[in-house]
Amino acid sequence: MHQAVTILSIETASQICSVALHRDGVLLGHSELNIENAHGAKLLRLIEGLFSELSMNIAQIQAVAVSAGPGSYTGLRIGVSTAKGICFAQDIPLIGVDTLEAMACQVTKSVDPVSYIIPMLDARRREVYTAVFGSDGCVLKPSHALIVDTNPFLDLLESGKIYFVGDGVEKLKTVLGHANSVFMEGRNSAIGVGVLAYKKYLDGKFEDLAYFEPNYLKEFRVIASKKNPLEI
Repeated sequence: MHQAVTILSIETASQICSVALHRDGVLLGHSELNIENAHGAKLLRLIEGLFSELSMNIAQIQAVAVSAGPGSYTGLRIGVSTAKGICFAQDIPLIGVDTLEAMACQVTKSVDPVSYIIPMLDARRREVYTAVFGSDGCVLKPSHALIVDTNPFLDLLESGKIYFVGDGVEKLKTVLGHANSVFMEGRNSAIGVGVLAYKKYLDGKFEDLAYFEPNYLKEFRVIASKKNPLEI
């Protein structure tokens, strides 16, 4: 008989503090706050509130998933520390999920079949954390830091639609504008983390609790706009 797998997911890579519970990849409930610098004070309360709302307790989960970056240094550190603490206390595995991959996962059902998804997390000024995904969510170029002074995605835009999503997109709309540019509503959420985490759980892809660290991606470099971003 199949034993249901319930996973608590934590997303703290940006200003948004988000938690979710999934059972066998199906969302049971989620809760989030969009308050600056609230992660340290509010994350545990958010988790406790979600369990209470669903009449569940932490002993009922089989794993904890956490957004593993890139993103805010402080936010990621708080999220990962909290996830590790729960895993140690409950003796359950930790699952790390790439922040940008989780963002892309949330919009795959809303994009054209032959297209690209490019999530962007705001860093500062014209700097973003980004990655390139196919319309099915497959990784074409992994997470990297990027300074966007000119449009680095022109070659891709000439070949099809690009769906830009995330809080780093708004400030770059004038640079990224093109007939094939589509700017979507959306942000990083523990919901996307939980969907990908279930697949990793089934594959046994767990992190080492003692050594796991987030992917902070601190370094930025300027990318020439004429290069194909998949070849950088």
